[in-house]
Order: sequence, then structure tokens, then C-alpha cells
Amino acid sequence: MRLEIFHLILLIFILACAVCVALTRNLVVAAVVFMGQSLALSVIWILLQSPDLAITEAAVGAGVDSLLLFAALKKVKAIDREAAGKRGEDDAGERQA
Repeated sequence: MRLEIFHLILLIFILACAVCVALTRNLVVAAVVFMGQSLALSVIWILLQSPDLAITEAAVGAGVDSLLLFAALKKVKAIDREAAGKRGEDDAGERQA
């Protein structure tokens, strides 16, 4: 019974991560959520008694894919633009106060 509840929680988490990645406008947040989804998928592979796929999912899905996503975001300067946008919002809030 407890294991079925854990499976259901993992399923809901993975679906929520997929929806969040699809709907978010912040690319860095999308990459981090994608990394969390990959880690949850690796837990599911462990529960399905497939440790080789779990290790591969954790290493490639959460590790290499995330590094490549962050490198691509840095290359297209998306990380710098989001940081500059936040600094602009913070400065505007300070000027209003």
C-alpha cells in the first residue's frame, strides 16, 4: 500500500515537472526543474529493478543534459539577460520605496 502511494507521488511529481517546464518563461528554472524530473525518473527505474537504467538516467539526464542546457543558456546569453532583468526590477523597487 505504501509503495503504491510512493509511486503515485512520483508520477504526480514527474507530470508536474513536465507541465512546469512547458509553461515557465524562465529558462534557468526550466533547466533545474528538468534536472529534478530526471532524478525522479531515476528513482522510478530503481523501483522497477533496473539499476543500469537508473544510473544512466541520473548521469545523463540530471548530469550531462543539465550541464549542456546551462552551457547553451550561457552561450546565448539567456542567463545574463534574466539576471539583468531581475536587477532592473530590484532597482525599480528601490526607487519607488
